[in-house]
Amino acid sequence: MLFPVNPIKFGTDGWRGVIAAEFTFERVALLAPLAAKILADNYGTPDRTRQVVVGYDRRFLAEEFAQVAAEAIQEAGFDVILSQSYAPTPAFSWAAKQQNALGAIVLTASHNPAKYLGLKVKGAFGGSVSREITQQIETLLLNTPIFNSQSGTLTYFDPWESYCYELQQKVNIKTIREAILSGKLKVFVDVMHGAAATGLKRLLSCAIEEINGDRDTLFEGGAPEPLPRYLSKLFNAIKTSACQGDNRLKVGLVFDGDGDRIAAVDGQGNFLSSQVLIPILIDHLSKRKGFTGEIIKTVSGSDLTSRLAKIYNLSFYETPIGYKYIADRMLTTNTLIGGEESGGIGYGTHIPERDALLSALYVLEAMVESSQDLGQYYAYLQDKTGFYNVYERLDLPLANIEIRAKLIEKLQQEPLTQIAGQKVLNCSRKDGYKHRLADGSWLLIRFSGTEPVLRLYCESITNKQVHQILNWVKDWANSV
Repeated sequence: MLFPVNPIKFGTDGWRGVIAAEFTFERVALLAPLAAKILADNYGTPDRTRQVVVGYDRRFLAEEFAQVAAEAIQEAGFDVILSQSYAPTPAFSWAAKQQNALGAIVLTASHNPAKYLGLKVKGAFGGSVSREITQQIETLLLNTPIFNSQSGTLTYFDPWESYCYELQQKVNIKTIREAILSGKLKVFVDVMHGAAATGLKRLLSCAIEEINGDRDTLFEGGAPEPLPRYLSKLFNAIKTSACQGDNRLKVGLVFDGDGDRIAAVDGQGNFLSSQVLIPILIDHLSKRKGFTGEIIKTVSGSDLTSRLAKIYNLSFYETPIGYKYIADRMLTTNTLIGGEESGGIGYGTHIPERDALLSALYVLEAMVESSQDLGQYYAYLQDKTGFYNVYERLDLPLANIEIRAKLIEKLQQEPLTQIAGQKVLNCSRKDGYKHRLADGSWLLIRFSGTEPVLRLYCESITNKQVHQILNWVKDWANSV
């Protein structure tokens, strides 16, 4: 049986494909040196080396694919710095900047299921390259150049040492460690069998209860994505601790497969997405650490962030969905924090890259210095802003790709004027169709570019209202 092989196309953060069907050694060997050439064309300067960093996560054959990529880049005339071990993607982004390299090539499929592997391209500045850069790579695939016959060099490096040292300078490690050692704070971390394994232990040099720290390339049949349905072990660990009369501050931290996205569980066992963590981090960084700068969020982010920006007199900017848009903005403006709904958070104190381990350190620092559980902290911010919000995202499968086209045509020709009994005040088309309703709720309707899937994002004042809106839009979609 022959499987259709899709062309190499970059999505919101890299190219991904099914291992052995689309993602093969031959295609990686073809793509990697082309990506290196485009990095050189865009970031090469007289004072910059011809080096390219190559790294990988813990997926099936990831290190073998990294070796193939490294050798192909070397043969094309570039000097390669190849990782000695797996590490989080942000560690390789940092290495690109710290090593003054042209950029980094990272073999990872992030949060996707086990059958996928992928390739991310990071620029010399230490973050995801723009869509313009990936389009240049795709164009080069159509007319493969002949490279210099003189090979470059291949050396190896430890991706953890410099990365951990850099993160440790940004927070009060001593205070966090003392809180853990003295029994004030109990930290659980679910690394989801991914590349952030051992990360917090390295950073804090003290006991952390790490869950799913072994390498399981099948991810227990699921996916290394920080969503409640994959976190039963973490929920049980926190619940068991509470039932045993443990009165310490408790937190569960969750990292995705390549360590660039974060979620959390509070001491009462409630799941906290980045929609909750970002406002906490804004408050902590601006109020306690005295940081200033612009707050950047995607269109799917919570309105609580813009309300906090107003309270703290901080500028605010909204981008389309995809961290590369946040990174582009971070390169041109003084930034406090840039965050997205799916768990990616980055900081002006670091590189323009989402970084789950740095986010974890800031979260722990916020808890220790406030002496508050994360759930309590968030409730305090809701009281402070007078904004009591509930948020939910829903992915709705469509019967086929033709239905997607009909729904887009419907939204364009007959814009929604009422949703779930509420008047639509306006509709932004920055990314999808974001409808603001009379009661302060909003609904974002977006479409997958490659699948017959309708992505729905909603924020309202009650859980009941959120579900009413989402049920309404599901009925609307199914009626077209």
